[in-house]
Amino acid sequence: MKLLHDPLYSESRRRRGRHFLRATGALALFALFLSPLFAQDATPASPAPKTAADALAAMSTPKVMADTLWVMITAMLVFWMNAGFACLETGLCRRKNAVNILSKNFIVFAISTLAFWFLGFGLMFGDGNKFVGTTGFLPSLIPGNAAVDLSPFSGTEGYTGIFGALNWATVPLAAKFFFQLVFAGTAATIVSGAVAERIKYSSFLLFSFILVAAVYTVPGHWIWGGGWLAAKGFWDFAGSTVVHTCGGWAALAGIIVLGPRLGKYRQGGGVNPIPGHSMALASIGCFVLWLGWFGFNPGSTMAADPVNIAHIALTTNMAAATGAIAATITAWILFKKPDLSMTLNGCLAGLVAITAPCAWVSLAGAFVIGLIGGTLVVLSVIAFDKIKIDDPVGALSVHLVNGLFGTLAVGLFACPDVPLMVAGAGKTAPLAGLLYGGGSAQVMIQLTGMASTGGYVFVVSLVVWLALKYTVGIRVSPEDELVGLDISEHGMEAYPGFAKEEGREAASSEILAQAALSHKTPESHGAGKLVGTKK
Repeated sequence: MKLLHDPLYSESRRRRGRHFLRATGALALFALFLSPLFAQDATPASPAPKTAADALAAMSTPKVMADTLWVMITAMLVFWMNAGFACLETGLCRRKNAVNILSKNFIVFAISTLAFWFLGFGLMFGDGNKFVGTTGFLPSLIPGNAAVDLSPFSGTEGYTGIFGALNWATVPLAAKFFFQLVFAGTAATIVSGAVAERIKYSSFLLFSFILVAAVYTVPGHWIWGGGWLAAKGFWDFAGSTVVHTCGGWAALAGIIVLGPRLGKYRQGGGVNPIPGHSMALASIGCFVLWLGWFGFNPGSTMAADPVNIAHIALTTNMAAATGAIAATITAWILFKKPDLSMTLNGCLAGLVAITAPCAWVSLAGAFVIGLIGGTLVVLSVIAFDKIKIDDPVGALSVHLVNGLFGTLAVGLFACPDVPLMVAGAGKTAPLAGLLYGGGSAQVMIQLTGMASTGGYVFVVSLVVWLALKYTVGIRVSPEDELVGLDISEHGMEAYPGFAKEEGREAASSEILAQAALSHKTPESHGAGKLVGTKK
């Protein structure tokens, strides 16, 4: 007992106690550090899935607001292109059909809106298989439904829903729908000009609904909806194939079934020119379209991305400029005069050709693409007339021929130094082009897409046109075509009370048409003169 009260003994016990506590603490810390290594059955906690409340809250973040504003403004620019098409087509056709062409271009967007909402958007972008979407028809577009669409989250941010093909765009679903809708409407307007001056108004409306609902949208799913062409590595940034060749192939089928305008072609093989009535209106239309293309191409980023928006705007403008110049020079050489209608279509040809590769080519590449496009449009207008394909406004030469060339240009001119190519060549962008040392791999993929898309659209469109022809009819009577579709189809004139040009306009319409009906075609048209009589 005395030992317990010994000071030396007590100090020794205290020292041993402190050593024990230190050792115990060290062992506890060591065990805590090693415990994750030995926890074989433990799994790291996954982040909580995104909710409707999260999606609604994300709408107010600066990036989503900026992206949405950009997408909506550019979509409105593309919508305004309908006015450009209306002016261009009306100006390049005769005055007696002006009301008809304006009416078609106005109502076609209304028809496209219904068709795309009812069926088209789901077929094109709804989840499904590699050929068509099978969900998302008649979408409500109300935000915050995780089962339908949890935009604006992207696929890497927890997106859930049935429109997975669009989950790369961080904007609300309604913005995605509106942007894609205006593109669908553009495809329908391409057909309008090609079949002008002889098609029944009602039949055109029926075809436009079917085109937007079930023809345009199927290859759209293949390319932009995550379908088989997208998986194969086919690239079309803003729609040279998806929009322009689709409209072009549908238009070609319609022209074949309709036949040419009365008096357009001589029995001996010659061509009677049928000039438009207002180059001023056509020029205004082209300016509107040139402006609208700055929504069409840069807007397809679907994000407020300053570097790529600026680059795409520059390549777009460059191709338009060189396309107009090339067409003017080509027409000047061939026709001995600079033809304004060819200058306008050359500008549009350059714009169509640059639409597919605009994000992946250099400014020098855009320069060459525009030159080729502007030259092609003049040569193809002549070629189509030689085989008696009557296209009043040159829509096939602009949209079909240059849509095909623009799609091929991706495989030829994709430049590895362009920002989007540096970031993802072969993954989120095409392979380097043939002219930049990339070989022919991308060219072959592009050719596959061009052939498959063209085959589908042309064959289905041909079937639809033939079905309409043998049921409701697609062409107005010769008498109605002679008097003009404004009076025969709409009961009104575009220019009531104004003086009429008898010589040139009469020679290119009434005289030629009457001669065609009687199997006699005059060789001279006579000089034009203005008369002051009012009708």
